Amino acid sequence: MSNRIHVLDHPLIQHKLTIARDRDIGTKKFREVIHELSLLMGYEATKHFSLEECEIDTPLGRGKTFRLAGKKVAVVAVLRAGLGMVDGILELIPNAKVGHVGMYRDPDTLQARRYFCQLPDDINHRETIVLDPMLATGGSAIATLGLLKERGAGALSLICVVAAPEGIHRIVEEFDDVDIYTAAIDESLDSHGLIMPGLGDVGDRLFGTVSPTWQGND
Repeated sequence: MSNRIHVLDHPLIQHKLTIARDRDIGTKKFREVIHELSLLMGYEATKHFSLEECEIDTPLGRGKTFRLAGKKVAVVAVLRAGLGMVDGILELIPNAKVGHVGMYRDPDTLQARRYFCQLPDDINHRETIVLDPMLATGGSAIATLGLLKERGAGALSLICVVAAPEGIHRIVEEFDDVDIYTAAIDESLDSHGLIMPGLGDVGDRLFGTVSPTWQGND
C-alpha cells in the first residue's frame, strides 16, 4: 500500500464510523456523527503542519511556545455530500477558505461531470484539503483533484470517511503526490458503484432525500 494512504484507526474514529454505518439512525444523528468524524479525521490529516517558535506573555510571565508557521489552507467540498464535512474541519482551522465543486455521475457512461465550481481566488497559494465522504469509483475525486491542479493548488490531500479499493487504486495511479485519509477501506463496489458495506448514499442520509440507484457514491 502507498505510504500516502492513511487509514485512521483511532478508537473514537472507528466507534463513530460504526454509528454512521447503522441504517437505523436518523438524519439528525447521521449529520452529527459525520461532523464529529470530520473533526477527528481533520486532526489526523493536519499533523504534518509545520510550526515556528514564538514568545508570548502568559499570566505568570514570558515564555517560548509554538504556533502554525503561516499555513494558508483551503477546504474544497465535493457537492453535495462533502458539505457535511466542512464545519468539522472549520472548527479546527477557522481561517481556512472554502471552495465548492459540484459533480454528478453520468447515468450512461458513469463518468463524473462537473456542474459547479467556486474556488478561493488564491487557491494556488494554499494547501488544499478535499472533502468527499465516499471514495467509490474515484471519478469525482479525480476530476476535482485534476481541476485543482489546473488552478495551481499546491499540496493536496483528500479526506474520505470510507473508501473502496477501486477508488484508491485509481487515485494512486493518477496522482502520486496526493495524501488520502480514510477511516476504512471497505470490501468492494456493487454493480451500481456503491461501496459495500459502506454507508449508503451519504448525500441522501445527510439531507433526507432519495436519489436514483444509478447515481452511486463516487
